[in-house]
Amino acid sequence: MHKNEVQLGDENATKVRRAFLVGIQNDDCGPEECEELLEELRALVDTLGLETVGRLVAKQREPNPRYLIGEGKAREICDAARDAGADVVIFDDCLSPSQQRNWESLSSLSVIDRQEVILDIFAEHAKTNEAVLQIQLARANYSLPRLKRRWTHLNRERGRAGGMGLRGGGEQQLELDSRMVRMRIARLRTELAEVQKHRQIQRRERLTKPVPVAAIVGYTNAGKSSLLNAMTKANVLVANKLFATLDPTVRRYRLPGGLPILLADTVGFIRKLPTLLVEAFHSTLEETVLADFILEVVDASSSSLEEYHRTTLEVLQQIGARSREAILVFNKVDLLDSLARQRLRHRYPEAIFCSARTGEGLSELAELLEKAVDASSIDARLLVPHDQHDVVGRLRECCSFLQESYDERGAFLHVRVPRSA
Repeated sequence: MHKNEVQLGDENATKVRRAFLVGIQNDDCGPEECEELLEELRALVDTLGLETVGRLVAKQREPNPRYLIGEGKAREICDAARDAGADVVIFDDCLSPSQQRNWESLSSLSVIDRQEVILDIFAEHAKTNEAVLQIQLARANYSLPRLKRRWTHLNRERGRAGGMGLRGGGEQQLELDSRMVRMRIARLRTELAEVQKHRQIQRRERLTKPVPVAAIVGYTNAGKSSLLNAMTKANVLVANKLFATLDPTVRRYRLPGGLPILLADTVGFIRKLPTLLVEAFHSTLEETVLADFILEVVDASSSSLEEYHRTTLEVLQQIGARSREAILVFNKVDLLDSLARQRLRHRYPEAIFCSARTGEGLSELAELLEKAVDASSIDARLLVPHDQHDVVGRLRECCSFLQESYDERGAFLHVRVPRSA
């Protein structure tokens, strides 16, 4: 397969290389937002490895059940896509299965939407067994109502040769495929439930240790993995692409005062995230729900930072994590001039401004994290007898030692312990 050639969907799907993008402007999406979303779609398509050969914004006065937009504009888009040499048309809005079939019939090209692009990116980048199963389940649920797309040629043959009461090859194959996909969905759910059971056991074991957890969340490509790497010296994949990494990564970090904390890097958020993926990645996002603190990372250099911030808050609300104590972190401040920094600081005075690339602001972030942990911790004065000295070692793993002394009775410890202990 050509390095810029992508096989959409399953092994029977069409291989495509050149994409024509279509944005829909309507009452809910004005001109500026529509262009921003279309540019974001271009970045998603680039992450998928496709070349964008053209783009067009269609104004929608009211939804058209057949093509989403009017037939005249639909034909104009088809002509523009063919003239540009595209072999796939990608809509920024969701298409119903019937609309997708209508577009492919009208254009003689492959036609997909934003959610299928995201599904394919996730499928390409998932690494852990759980993430792979989640993606396979999401894609199976997505493809089930769209199976008819693959067998329209057989249905046409049935129309020419079929008879009363007889089912043609296309209908028979569609029934077989539908049954197979439903069986696959059931099997994937069973496998995923087993994997998630093991994950929950691991999570419970981790939560029984009195170590606070801070989840790093934010819009995709905000620099969450870079921040984790800079703070913990981890080696998480970093790339200037949307959804460069999907699998959650948890690393131990010791705060300036000595108290340990777990930092959990999570999958990035995005506008118009398919509902199938929110459901499929619920266990991954659960790291955020269970966290003691949230570090919301925002790309300070982005012109859409306020929209990204709003999207992140919406997703946190959706997964039930909005109530968690959050620290707003503006990353990539090294890309801003002094005036832009000043404006941002004035607008968000409580935020931390840092750069994972240069290290600027990371010490301030660590200090703020420590204050948050201290506020949720208690002081304890303990006497540990000499014959239980192993307890001292376990305490060092989860507590901050403020004072330590020894006499014939044992170890006198003044420690700071998280309230969750």
